[in-house]
Amino acid sequence: MDQLALLFVLLLGALVSVPVGDRFGLPAPVLMTLLGIALAVSDFVPNVNIPPDLILPALLPPLLYAAVRRTSWRQFAANRRPIFLLAVALVFVTTVCVAAVASAIVPGLPIAAAVALGALVAPPDPVAATAVAGQLGLPRRLVSILEGEGLFNDVTAIVLYHVAIAAVISGSFSPWRAGLDLVLSAVVAVAVGLALGWGANRLMDILGDATLQIGLTLLVPYASYVLAEELHGSGVLAVLTTALFLAEYASDPDDVMTRLAGHTFWDIVDTLVTGVAFGLIGLELHNAIRTASGRWGELLGWAAAIAGVVVVVRLLWLLPATWLTKRLHARRDTEEEIPVGWRETVVMWWSGMRGVASVALALAVPLTTDDGSPFPDRDEIVFIAFGVIMATLVLQGLTLPWLVKRLRVRADTEREKEIEKELAVRAAKAAKRRLKEIEAVEELPEELSEQMARRAFDIGLRISPDVGEDERREAHEKRVRRLKRVRRIQGEMLSAARHEVLAARSEPGADPEIVDRVLRHLDVRSLR
Repeated sequence: MDQLALLFVLLLGALVSVPVGDRFGLPAPVLMTLLGIALAVSDFVPNVNIPPDLILPALLPPLLYAAVRRTSWRQFAANRRPIFLLAVALVFVTTVCVAAVASAIVPGLPIAAAVALGALVAPPDPVAATAVAGQLGLPRRLVSILEGEGLFNDVTAIVLYHVAIAAVISGSFSPWRAGLDLVLSAVVAVAVGLALGWGANRLMDILGDATLQIGLTLLVPYASYVLAEELHGSGVLAVLTTALFLAEYASDPDDVMTRLAGHTFWDIVDTLVTGVAFGLIGLELHNAIRTASGRWGELLGWAAAIAGVVVVVRLLWLLPATWLTKRLHARRDTEEEIPVGWRETVVMWWSGMRGVASVALALAVPLTTDDGSPFPDRDEIVFIAFGVIMATLVLQGLTLPWLVKRLRVRADTEREKEIEKELAVRAAKAAKRRLKEIEAVEELPEELSEQMARRAFDIGLRISPDVGEDERREAHEKRVRRLKRVRRIQGEMLSAARHEVLAARSEPGADPEIVDRVLRHLDVRSLR
């Protein structure tokens, strides 16, 4: 099997792992990691030799962009306190604790190298947390905090990692310089993200066509990441800023086709790239196996100790952090979403899985320092990192569904229905207001006016059946049944029309472009 065939196996696995995971109640990313491990130990599968400096730029931008599309700036702002405590403060604390333990148990490991190890295993993976937690029906507040933590903690961890690596390579370290680098990295990233977001928004208006606009959304995250990195900023933060800007300002309420096509496109990208990313995590196991030759007991002991530190520190941090956030939350009138009770706190703790970023940073550890000497204990650092990643991703990922079920942590469906009902009422009222504005300037026949009023009411009912009273709901249900019958018959008619047009495509002298154009008209008609 060559590298290209291996890539196709991972892409196929990314698709198949979704229904298999749904069938057995297991997270698809974890299944892909297990597939990668199985391939890594197979003799017929070649070693994957991807340059480490290409892993983050190739995989993170589309994954981050896809994740941000499911949230909003308002949600981040509302949850800024718990996100800060997890994405910034906890990363620092975890880095310090891991560095202290690693320097104590690994003979001869320099402090700066231990800090680099701590930084690369500190951040829980945003893709793993979102993909795993999002499939378990968790309360939205927990998913929001996990998404926010996963999206922002890479910024802190990557800057700490680069500072520590620079200290090892050069042999010198300045805390003030490190703090300045962190601030400058954030400032540059935000500036680049806002500039590219604004430019992409204007360019979308010029492009007009939905296909071109969606293609641009695929290019923009990469451009944002690469440009920020070239200017010594945080590529991760730049992508987040660009994505949040576009989500806030680049959405046209009336551009239905672009929104539907874009949603489908990014679902496909998210599924495929996520599968490949976690498959690569498993495939990179061969590096750890090569490193551990003859030293399994010693290295496994170190990896288990560091994994234990990572897991325990997260729990010991979450308990007081959740208590503090609740205290501040009780004193203020805020929309902040926080864990409710110890059960949700435990689920948040066990959701701290490591993944793509940690793998890329581990593989990116340099081979030599500035004076040409080998990077101190590089093989040990890489093995320990992979041990932590496998322990948290596989062990926690496989047991998280069981833990959620055992603790009975579920989304508040009644509250979700209530919010849905409120939005349905707002939508129906907006439709009625617009109808009155039209009636004020146009003279509508009474029959047409009544029909449009019913349709305005139906807008809310179709979103949430609880909007109407019993009598009106029954009348609506009758209309819905009649409409379904009409749509069924119309669908069969359109199907016959599509079959006829497709048959014409194979006839002598047929122009495929014209046939496809007519077929697109029929397809669009089918969506109405």
